[in-house]
Amino acid sequence: MSATIERLADPRASRARQMIRHFGARMTVPRVRVLAELLDAESALTHIELQKRVEAGAEPIDRVTLYRVLEWLEDTGLVHRVAGPDRVFHFSARPIRRPHGHFRCVRCAHIYCIEEPGALARRVRALLPAGFSGEEIEVTVSGRCARCASP
Repeated sequence: MSATIERLADPRASRARQMIRHFGARMTVPRVRVLAELLDAESALTHIELQKRVEAGAEPIDRVTLYRVLEWLEDTGLVHRVAGPDRVFHFSARPIRRPHGHFRCVRCAHIYCIEEPGALARRVRALLPAGFSGEEIEVTVSGRCARCASP
């Protein structure tokens, strides 16, 4: 069995296939591989990090294909992206509610989604000048993640 087929047989790939199938979209190996890696990631991944993970022990994936897959995944709402301080996008497949915030570790540079129950959005909108209408809120908290903060 080839490394690609073997890798697509794992439970993460099964979940990714199920999510792609939900949209009635064409099932492709790159879509399954990319979504499976994002579902498994504990934090948001950059294009480069994602490409390395997708290619580990498997066939290489063309960079243009990776960009197209990420664009499709974002358009469907299966993943979302956030820009880091270096303006490099990080992608996450974590189930989130909008709006939500992000936490960026200043030491390891990982970006994590912060679940937001809505209180923050209401408070920020209340701060807007009269007549202003906030449509989207982006909040990023910088600090040290639990792993980097521990002695």
